[in-house]
Amino acid sequence: FNRRARMLLPLMRCIRQDWNQEVKTAGEFLIIDSFPVPVWQPVRNYRVKIFRGIADIGYKATKKIYYYGFKVHALVSDDGYVLDYAVTRASVHDAKETVELMINAHPINHYLLGDEGYLGKDLAAELKGMGYVLWTPYRRNMECAKKHNDHQLMAIRRTIESDFSLLSYYNAENNRARSLAGFQQRLEIAILAYNMAYCLERFN
Repeated sequence: FNRRARMLLPLMRCIRQDWNQEVKTAGEFLIIDSFPVPVWQPVRNYRVKIFRGIADIGYKATKKIYYYGFKVHALVSDDGYVLDYAVTRASVHDAKETVELMINAHPINHYLLGDEGYLGKDLAAELKGMGYVLWTPYRRNMECAKKHNDHQLMAIRRTIESDFSLLSYYNAENNRARSLAGFQQRLEIAILAYNMAYCLERFN
């Protein structure tokens, strides 16, 4: 079964990408964020042999622990549809994958919301040149933070955390594959199933 499922990986990716052309999201904003995908228990971070040279050690801020594995960068509509995603090593900074993700997804929405990890003039300027407006909250110690940090935008941005929680229901974060092809297949299935559930709930 696993071998057949891996052979269907290109087809599943095509189905998801074709859906992106058909599904009209209701919201005005896009949200970008990332979630960790550990492939082993933290106690074995420095002894793990699988994915050697591909995965590495990153920091999981929500639980304040270091983990060995990957990081999934996701672009989501503000009503919960996953437009595209990219997988990197766990140590890759969130902002480094943003431009490539936007190029690949090429969304029609032009307003992008991110957290403090995407804060930076260079990234905002590069996205502006592509036709997108990036908004991120300022840190509390930054000038004009109270004026800039619109609570409505911050609330919209935080909806992606609920989306990631639902993705974890489909085992997107609990990927125990032992090969790169198996890892890609399980992640693609999780995101495709999540998007199918989104369409069934919204259009039925």
